[in-house]
Amino acid sequence: MLMSGKTLGWGRGRPATKRALAAVAAVLCAGAAAVTVAPTASATPHYPENYNFFGGIPNELVNHGGSLPGTNLARCTPSPQHPRPVVLVHGTGGGQQTNWGAYASMLANRGYCVYALTYGTLPLPWPFTAVGGMGPIEQSARQLRVFVDDVLKRTGASTVDLVGHSQGTFMPTYYLKFLGGAPKVTNYVSLAPLWQGTSGSLMVPVSRFLGGLGAGDRWLPICQACSQMLPGSAMVDKVWRGGSPYVRGIHYTNISTRYDELVLPYTSGQVPARRPGESVRNIVVQDTCAQDFSDHMAIAGSRRAAYMVLNALDPQHPVKVPCMTVPPFTG
Repeated sequence: MLMSGKTLGWGRGRPATKRALAAVAAVLCAGAAAVTVAPTASATPHYPENYNFFGGIPNELVNHGGSLPGTNLARCTPSPQHPRPVVLVHGTGGGQQTNWGAYASMLANRGYCVYALTYGTLPLPWPFTAVGGMGPIEQSARQLRVFVDDVLKRTGASTVDLVGHSQGTFMPTYYLKFLGGAPKVTNYVSLAPLWQGTSGSLMVPVSRFLGGLGAGDRWLPICQACSQMLPGSAMVDKVWRGGSPYVRGIHYTNISTRYDELVLPYTSGQVPARRPGESVRNIVVQDTCAQDFSDHMAIAGSRRAAYMVLNALDPQHPVKVPCMTVPPFTG
């Protein structure tokens, strides 16, 4: 069985209060109200596609800790057309189902072997097990290492392609640079990346205040990764060790939006190649379509951005990226 937030071995903590459980469940239900529950996938390899950032939440509500249709299949052999499995790496507060409603079916329908994990959850019962990206980045990167190794073993592939959103664009760099992951990744595609950190968090003033009192990066038990993504943090400095956040030999595609309200400035993710031999392509979605109003969430639900990801994964067979109105939040 492929590992997820349920199977990676995180321990159980003290029971959460009823109020906290109700609050998180309310967030999940609110997202579910914005979409229609996807029909059950048929036995044929065709799954309903739903370009909506909240499209995976109904699946989590009815199948806690499960996998979206078309993902984490026990037996999936990569095809000659798509020889590398795609590993989806969610953002802060996301999960393997809740973050990828727009991507799982799209990629599976096009012949990719698709895998997704939930990393960095709190040691609490559901619905907290669906809220990932809370733990320290070093720990989450170790979980990603185990997951990728398992995917390679099961599929027989030599490398994977990574598609990340938000923290999922940043955390894997620790895996590549410090945990031996670089030889196992070919393409690294990032939605709303934050290579230089972000000041777009409500926790920034709190972090700075507590930092002045001598508190370290892990000042907030509920989200130990959050302060690690602040500009000037020890983790940002470590990711940039050697003068660049990139690793030679890996092909990077950074897809950003000018309307990002959490990655500030949005150009934090638009870092050009810094050293000879680095392969980097930077995209701002509004450069080719002024009607695209994607924000931090919508960019992971937008059909436009999803087709850009397809082209990054398979540049030899590009698809036409439509110019269309993309609303914020849902995409």
